[in-house]
Amino acid sequence: MFRVMRRIRRKNRDHREDAGQTPETTPKTLSGALDKDIGAFRAALGESSDIIIKEFEFGFEKQVRGALLYVDGLTDRQLIDDGLLRPLMFDTTFVSGAGEGMSDIEAINRDIIAASDVKPKADFDEMMDDLLSGNTVLLVDGCPRGLSIGDRKFMMRSIEPPITESVVRGPREGFTESIRINTSMLRRKIKNPNLRLEGMKIGKQTHTDVAIAYIKGIVKPGLVEELKKRLERIDTDAIFESGYIEAYIEDAPRSIFSTVGNSERPDTIAAKLMEGRAAVFVDGTPFVLTVPLLFVENFITAEDYYLRPYFASYVRFLRFICYFISVMTPAIYVALTTFHQELIPTQLLFTMAAGLNGVPFPALLEAGLMVVAFDILREAGIRLPIAIGSAVSIVGALVIGQASVSAGLVGPFMVIIIATTAITNFVVSGLNESITILRYVFLIMGGLLGGFGIMMTLLAVLLHMITLRSFGTPFLSPFAPLTPKDLKDSFIRMPLWRMRTRPLSLRSWNIRRRKRTEPRPSGPAAGGMEGQGL
Repeated sequence: MFRVMRRIRRKNRDHREDAGQTPETTPKTLSGALDKDIGAFRAALGESSDIIIKEFEFGFEKQVRGALLYVDGLTDRQLIDDGLLRPLMFDTTFVSGAGEGMSDIEAINRDIIAASDVKPKADFDEMMDDLLSGNTVLLVDGCPRGLSIGDRKFMMRSIEPPITESVVRGPREGFTESIRINTSMLRRKIKNPNLRLEGMKIGKQTHTDVAIAYIKGIVKPGLVEELKKRLERIDTDAIFESGYIEAYIEDAPRSIFSTVGNSERPDTIAAKLMEGRAAVFVDGTPFVLTVPLLFVENFITAEDYYLRPYFASYVRFLRFICYFISVMTPAIYVALTTFHQELIPTQLLFTMAAGLNGVPFPALLEAGLMVVAFDILREAGIRLPIAIGSAVSIVGALVIGQASVSAGLVGPFMVIIIATTAITNFVVSGLNESITILRYVFLIMGGLLGGFGIMMTLLAVLLHMITLRSFGTPFLSPFAPLTPKDLKDSFIRMPLWRMRTRPLSLRSWNIRRRKRTEPRPSGPAAGGMEGQGL
């Protein structure tokens, strides 16, 4: 009974949703009658002030009627005037008998239109989609097909250095909000005919442009097919940012760890494609998604490969340490001061006890309040305007920390612990979400059960991470399962000439990256100072 009622309510809801859709109120194809086709567009678009419909006559004796439809602000007005209206209304008047062939849309496209991106189409929905995407639509009376002319031109942000992934050495360019500019930047990095870009539209109301990028012959077998399948299953009204796509295609939506990577650097995306991954470009956002994602990727930056391997390895190992400090330090401090005072050196214990003299709160509550205060200051610094955001976060931290110690609400050691946690938190910015959640979990368990609670929580987190997959690839690769050859680019970064194969955990079609050669000096440089007169 309840199942039947639910089915009836679902049908009624679907009927109400479909009632507002255009497919039932508009034709499937163009009719060829200009007035009827224009009326169909007017009925679908309503009285929108930015929709321009320019009717005109052309041909030898102005015996052919036509219409241009475009969205003001999304198209190139100069191209419309010089490349469309001028040839149609002026040039055709000098051709005797031109009216006989002016109803042939192919002839108009071939002989008159001065534009490169022109596609004849008869499907009404496709023409409507092109119109709202910034193309100009040409309709001719008596022709059941129209022309979709690509003349998009609208204001957009110029190419600037990425804000979230700044580097000292490397390209200083980041993706923008235009999907076509982003794909062109990728093409500029990878001049390979095997680079494929397959487009689709997602969102029943927004019709957002999405493109899948991969390199044929290198991409992991079956990855593109699985990615397409997940994207095609997305059934939603709107896609405004790549985060919407990520929520629908990730393997573990209930996990605190993301299994889909993102970046706004073209060199990073190009490098990931060269390893056998696939990327997802979304119109309207500079952040490009990559799959599959490994946990170790969060500690790797593009700059690691532009520096000397020794320093790059040291910095990468430092990131792992900072991640551990940011997550575990408050919990370890609370566990030591509450349950395991015998593990603290005697002199240090006396110093800590003197600093805690007069503090009215237990260590767990004291740490919890300070961590919450830090998160509030961080969020305020992010949301406030740039001119005052950094000043508020710095001054707020100094004032609150000093005032709390002076008032006896927290001890000086707790301020040091939280400050260290705050600094290390920004070293691995890609894991900021999971770091924040794990810090509270470990803090609570350390305050309630001490070291036993911390170890049990750590074991549970590791077991959870081992079970995670990203498009069939184990999340903890190359550590679990262990892949020794991939360890050359994990905790440390070996010289580029030593990394001869792509990551084996990705199971790319083409494993070999380069030949087994080592850089060897030749010529005068091989003999020291020979050839220089010394």
